[in-house]
Amino acid sequence: MVKFIHCADLHLDSPFKSKSHLSPKIFEDVQKSAYESFKNIVDLALKKEVDFIIIAGDLFDNENRTLRAEVFLKEQFERLRKEQVFVYVCHGNHDPLSSKISSNWPNNVSVFSNQVETYQAITKDGETIFIHGFSYQNDTSYENKIDAYPSSQGQKGIHIGVLHGTYSKSSVKDRYTEFRLEDLNSRLYHYWALGHIHEREQLSDMPVINYPGNIQGRHFNELGEKGCLLIEGDHLNLTTQFYPTQFIKFEEATIDTNHTSKQELYEDIQSFKDKVRPEGKAFYRLNVRVNSEDFIAPQDLVQVKEMITEYEENENQFVFIEDLNIKYVQNDESPLVNEFSSDLLEDTSVFDSAMTDLYLNPRASKFLDDYTEFDKTELINHAESLLKDDMRGEQNDN
Repeated sequence: MVKFIHCADLHLDSPFKSKSHLSPKIFEDVQKSAYESFKNIVDLALKKEVDFIIIAGDLFDNENRTLRAEVFLKEQFERLRKEQVFVYVCHGNHDPLSSKISSNWPNNVSVFSNQVETYQAITKDGETIFIHGFSYQNDTSYENKIDAYPSSQGQKGIHIGVLHGTYSKSSVKDRYTEFRLEDLNSRLYHYWALGHIHEREQLSDMPVINYPGNIQGRHFNELGEKGCLLIEGDHLNLTTQFYPTQFIKFEEATIDTNHTSKQELYEDIQSFKDKVRPEGKAFYRLNVRVNSEDFIAPQDLVQVKEMITEYEENENQFVFIEDLNIKYVQNDESPLVNEFSSDLLEDTSVFDSAMTDLYLNPRASKFLDDYTEFDKTELINHAESLLKDDMRGEQNDN
């Protein structure tokens, strides 16, 4: 029998520039969210008395690797060492070996080199485990070394492959060490611990091939629960169970209302927040469907947004409505985004041209997120919403 935790994509100290407008208390929670999530993973490992933890790449976030992050990891690894829990780490495209990495980890931590290598472990039940993997040497190279993974054929024990890479059928833009399922299956391993894709997914159940997703969402492209996978079983059957460990969730929700007055709208939104607050700290993109012939006055909507934001500043379990979208059901029309062809949406030239001046401004760019990660459909929908608000304001003025 073997019992271990598989996690990936910690991205400690990932920048949250777009959140700097928040109250100091909420912003502090955002800044420490990935730390708290990994601490929860270590707590789970100790509670479940696992044999080891596998971290499949991207512990850090490129140049944002800080002393704080390294000291924190060392402290958590030390907690595991005291309980004889081992850690196996591969570095990915965000934290390659070419960058400065502390090598002063406790002796329970093994880090894969830039060549495929195998670590042998013995579980608490005396089971022999072979863990195969490699770390990225550079962040820009296509380091496909799948053929270098040894076959398990003829070797008794449980074989685990660790790989930070991209499934060939995935739609992600950044494709590192692209692989097909046939490539992994040919190694005859019992489990593949993958990293790089931030969405949790099981690619196969025989053998078990898992992406655990990242451990903490950072924006609305990373919705829902985030955490780690607990794997246990033997060479005949390994089971997977997901455990949410995120400190903050990013969510999207829709509510319906018949109200257009600012007081009633405020109460409807507060009622929604009270309902979801027991689920923990969260940022929400909230879509409000208004079933009325009347419009909400733009100045009233501004006041509502201010009030629902101010209310959260002193809440321990905050529910922050970061994006509030009003949609009038009785005036529903085909969304503007439907007028754009898929080719035009995928064409980055116009978008790049529009953003270049802003991002070349040193005073502005340091506060901005990477615009290549923005969801263009959401931007168009948001722009359409702003235009409609302006038109409704003009109607109300008349």
